[in-house]
Amino acid sequence: MNTILGLVIEHRELLTTLRPRPAADVRELLEPAARMVLGVLSEPGDGVLGRAVAALGPVATADLLLGRCSPREFVERVGDAGEPVESKDADDGIKRWTPRIDEALFTRSIGQAARVGARFLIPGDAEWPAGLDQLGWHAPLGLWVRGRLDALAGGSRSIALVGARAATGYGEHVAGEASAGLSDRGFVVVSGGAYGIDGMAHRAALASDGTTVAFLAGGIDRFYPMGHESLLTRIASSNGAVLSEVPCGTAPTKWRFLERNRLIAAASDATVVLEAGLRSGSINTAGHASALGRPLGAVPGPVTSPASAGCHRLFREYDAVCVVDAAQMAELVVGSAPPTLDGLGTGWAGVAETPDGLRVLDELSTRTPRELGEIVQRSGVVSSRVMSVLGELEADGVVVRREGRWLRRRTA
Repeated sequence: MNTILGLVIEHRELLTTLRPRPAADVRELLEPAARMVLGVLSEPGDGVLGRAVAALGPVATADLLLGRCSPREFVERVGDAGEPVESKDADDGIKRWTPRIDEALFTRSIGQAARVGARFLIPGDAEWPAGLDQLGWHAPLGLWVRGRLDALAGGSRSIALVGARAATGYGEHVAGEASAGLSDRGFVVVSGGAYGIDGMAHRAALASDGTTVAFLAGGIDRFYPMGHESLLTRIASSNGAVLSEVPCGTAPTKWRFLERNRLIAAASDATVVLEAGLRSGSINTAGHASALGRPLGAVPGPVTSPASAGCHRLFREYDAVCVVDAAQMAELVVGSAPPTLDGLGTGWAGVAETPDGLRVLDELSTRTPRELGEIVQRSGVVSSRVMSVLGELEADGVVVRREGRWLRRRTA
């Protein structure tokens, strides 16, 4: 592989089939191709690479790596663009990425994606799940999709239902009832396609003619687990979608499962853990949801059941909300919506009518106080304007300041 432009020219026809809409111009394929290449070179959630992409853009970053740059050159280029990188981080990154520069591997991967009818979404596409952008430098470079492209786009309300693979009859019953009830209320049910709670959540949503989305830890050319190949095929061929950030041909590993969990949490408006042991991977998903300031719920179980010990831990350590049915789970999302203008002062209406005001409010959590710098980074609004907006919101009682951090008040 030499340059992204060269790859696009060589594989233009194939790359066009992988996009949601045909590309009229070669330039439209440069960014998608660059993100595909970077996905081959890196592991999910690589923050050093994410920082380079934020500074240089995906095309320049990919060309820099394909040119087998030195760590020093990487540091200088990224630093000059406004994102300082430590020399050790750059050195480690180059050692990770360079051995994966393999055009034959890239060609096989996109060829396999085309054979299974996959499409590739990137940030900025109309179908892109906007919640993923909150992951910042750790956001996915792109998403490979089989099924409905816009399942998580636009105004779709979604709730992640996750839990133990070795679920009990109690856990599966609650999961089935919750998924069906949420589907009936118009929610997209998000999960990980695994055995146990995940599988029951997907099946119940399908049985209710709802929309369900499965995030996988491996490539979507070969569904995993194999025992759920039929279920995942049904999801992709119905009103749902199967997604992954890793290229086709990538095997699921423990690390990729853990990184996959951040996508489930970020792509959903709320996360509910229905049954989980103390060391369950669902606790990891819950941790991501909490870190993102998303509503987190958990279903209680018998205190004598090891399968519910993780849920009880979430109540004590993560301030999870106790939920027992679909109605209470739906309230997690309804309660987390930005306050309406009703009953709030005219000062609030003025802030709400500005794009900056909405962007600042969107990045405030009702659960996790955030520092000014974090709000600036998340919202993309300059610090002086953020302070002005926060001052107005505080005067109207919409936000509170605690020890230099900001928290959005809960609303009825």
